[in-house]
Amino acid sequence: MNEMMRVVRFVIVTLALCVIAASVNAAAEINIGGLFAMSGKAAHIGIASRDVAQMVVDDINRSGGINGAMLKLVIADTRSEPGQAAVGLKKLVDKYKVAAICGPTSTGEIMACLPGIEQAKIPVVACVGGAAAVVPVEQRYWVFKSPQKSSSAVARIYIYLKSKGIKKVGILSASDKFGQEGEDLLKELAAGHGITIVAQEKFNPEDADMSVQVGKIAAAKPQAMVVWTIGPAGAIIAKNAKSLKVPFKVVQCHGQPDPIYIKLGGAAANGTIMPCTKLMVGDQLRDSDPQKKVILSFIEQYERRGYAWDAMQIIARAMRKAGADPAKLRDAIENTKGYVGVSGIYNMSAKDHCGLDHNSLVMIEVKDGKWKLIK
Repeated sequence: MNEMMRVVRFVIVTLALCVIAASVNAAAEINIGGLFAMSGKAAHIGIASRDVAQMVVDDINRSGGINGAMLKLVIADTRSEPGQAAVGLKKLVDKYKVAAICGPTSTGEIMACLPGIEQAKIPVVACVGGAAAVVPVEQRYWVFKSPQKSSSAVARIYIYLKSKGIKKVGILSASDKFGQEGEDLLKELAAGHGITIVAQEKFNPEDADMSVQVGKIAAAKPQAMVVWTIGPAGAIIAKNAKSLKVPFKVVQCHGQPDPIYIKLGGAAANGTIMPCTKLMVGDQLRDSDPQKKVILSFIEQYERRGYAWDAMQIIARAMRKAGADPAKLRDAIENTKGYVGVSGIYNMSAKDHCGLDHNSLVMIEVKDGKWKLIK
C-alpha cells in the first residue's frame, strides 16, 4: 500500500509540474495584434507602421521583455478596406488570442471594427486621425488612439490663421468619413476663432483633378483654403491651386505631413502649410522641449511613422503595470499619464482616450522641398 501511495504521489506531482510548466511556457510569449494595411492604397502607411511596431517589440524583447514574457507582433492585413479590417480584427482575436491591438491607420477601418472590438472586449490603440474612433468616449470603452483628434488640428489651424489676420476661409474636403469629420469641425469651431467660412466644396478622394472645386472656392475670395484629406489627393490639390495661381494660402490638414506629400506635390507643395506633430521638425525644436530628445532618438532609428511607435509604447507601458489581462490592460492604458512620446505628451483619462490637445501640434511649411517649423 505504501508503494502504491508513493506511485500516486509521484504521478500527482508530475502532473502538477507539467501544468506549471505549461503555464510558464504560455506566459513566456504575449501576442499583440498589428492591424495594418499591407496592401491596397494605404499600404505605404500600413507597412511603415508595421515596421515601427515591430521595432518597438524587438527593442522590448532585447531588454528582457515585459515581466519576463517576450512579445510577438501578429499582423493582419486590412487591405486598406474597412470590411477587411473587421475580418482581420476577428482573426487576431479568435485565432491568435492577442492581448491588445495596435492599429488600424484609417478612420473608416476603425469604425468598421467597433462592433467587433466591443464584442471581443480587447483594448485597441488605433493610429487614425478621426476623433470618431474615441468619441463619444462612453461608447468607445475599449478604443484609444495615438494621433491627435481632428478637433485639435482644427484648433491649431484656426489659432495660426487668426494670428495672421486671416478671417475668411474656404473648405475643400474629401467625401469620406475623415473628410466629413474635418468639414463638420471646421464649421463648428469657426465662429469661436473669429473665422468665417465663405465657400465649401467636396471631392472624391479617388479623383485625379480638383481644379473645378478649387476654382469655385477661389471665386469666393477667401484668404486661405483648408484642405481636409489624407493620401495623394492633398498633393493633387496643391498642384491644382498652383496651376490656377490662387492668391491665398493652401492649408493642408494633419494627415498630410509625410515625405510622400512633398514627393507627389513637387514644386506645388512649396508654400503650403499644415499642423503637424513635432516629428517632422525635431531638429528645429528648442533644446528645452521635453520631446526633442525622444524625437531625435526615434528619427535616428526610424524616421517615417511615429503614431504606431506611440501606440505600441502606450500598450507596453500599461502591460508592465497590469499584465496581459485585457480588462486590466485597458484600465492601465486609460490611466496613461505623462508619457513623453513622438507625437506629444500623453495624459489619458476616462473622459479622453487620446490624451493630446492642440498644444501637441505645431504649424509647418514646405520650403524648398523640406519641412520648416513656423515660429
